[in-house]
Amino acid sequence: MGSIQWEYLFNLKLAVESFPYVIKGIGYTMLISLVSMFFGLILGFFLALGRISKNLFFRLPARLYISFMRGVPILVLLFLLYYGFPVIGINFSAVTAALLGFSLNSAAYLAEIHRSAISSVDKGQWEAAASLGLSYWQTMRRIILPQAAKIAMPPLSNVLLDLIKGTSLAAMITVPELFQKAKIVGGREFDFMTMYILVALIYWGICSIISIFQDRLEKKYER
Repeated sequence: MGSIQWEYLFNLKLAVESFPYVIKGIGYTMLISLVSMFFGLILGFFLALGRISKNLFFRLPARLYISFMRGVPILVLLFLLYYGFPVIGINFSAVTAALLGFSLNSAAYLAEIHRSAISSVDKGQWEAAASLGLSYWQTMRRIILPQAAKIAMPPLSNVLLDLIKGTSLAAMITVPELFQKAKIVGGREFDFMTMYILVALIYWGICSIISIFQDRLEKKYER
């Protein structure tokens, strides 16, 4: 420990001076996270319905999609979209590729959360709704989903946190988000350690704020 040059570990002056530039990347970080979460929730919901369907025509494609997306690293998917698709004449901007990649990937995990939450609702409520003459979608919208939402809240919040942290991988396809901004300053000032610690603290702060809202939502649903 005595041989460590602590003065090179974190340059406070550089961190303070670079903070305004690095924090500009938060817009892309939150854009990719929130938009991907939104579309992932929608696609994941229909994948979950396919996953629990008794019809093999719907169930098998949903299972294959979920298996593939959960088995492929998001970085590989981003590279396929941004660097691979131009080979066949399909070009995406870096931001579009990131939005597509994170939306498609998160949908697989969100689908399993939806499926688990829906399956956790007592089956007797389906039967009660059927006896009242409610259709499948009426039952889902009015009875099942409100209860499933309470069950799914904690894991859904965790997926959002993972998305926020995962957007740092978008730097690998040149998206100017937080981590990419930190890399630029680190390369210019030859001090990557300071910039990596700075961006880690920023991510920690963002996730802490999201966690506070998560706790409040959970308490609200409990009441």
